[in-house]
Amino acid sequence: METIFTKIVERKIPSHIVYEDDLVIAFLDITQSTKGHTLVVTKSPYENILEVPENVLKHLFGVVQKLSKGIQHAFNPLGINLLNNNGSTAGQTVFHYHVHIIPRYDKEEITIKLNDTSKTITADDYKNRAAMIIAALS
Repeated sequence: METIFTKIVERKIPSHIVYEDDLVIAFLDITQSTKGHTLVVTKSPYENILEVPENVLKHLFGVVQKLSKGIQHAFNPLGINLLNNNGSTAGQTVFHYHVHIIPRYDKEEITIKLNDTSKTITADDYKNRAAMIIAALS
């Protein structure tokens, strides 16, 4: 599967690479939603988090932390969002696993809204949902 990210990994298209090793590559997001917006991408084209081998995912998140510290030092943002979309319903547009590191300088730059349904969920709902997840892990 060839994606825009595999083209970057293979140097078929230019990018501003800030980190690279055997498993991952990181480069500035072309959108630059905020100054320093960086993508950390698996070199192998896993479609989503469900496909990434555990050792690669652990390594990738170590790199995410390292780069977040570098971005903090370089730009001194007031906060950092980590964003990962899995599946088109979740907003994934490039089906090659990646994590966005988005430095935040102002609360109004980007809107991330989570619906609060806690007032409509019963204690039994929580109990059943937790039990379903626990059972699925077995």
